[in-house]
Amino acid sequence: MHSEYNFDEDLSVDTDRMVYVKSVLVSDLPSEVQNQVDGVKKLFAVHDADGKQLALVGDRRLAFALARQHDYSPQPLH
Repeated sequence: MHSEYNFDEDLSVDTDRMVYVKSVLVSDLPSEVQNQVDGVKKLFAVHDADGKQLALVGDRRLAFALARQHDYSPQPLH
């Protein structure tokens, strides 16, 4: 039996629910943030498609998990 299957439908990602995870140097952040993360050199930011920062966390895995817990599709950004 032959049936047609549309792979594009299953592989599509809702771009409204896509977020980007990138590393940021603490030294590049505002001083009030730097003062809260004593001894940490790098954090991970989660941004929406418009560039708005949604979260700032200390671990890459946590950034991805946090995004997924809120029904976002996280993508790495280099």
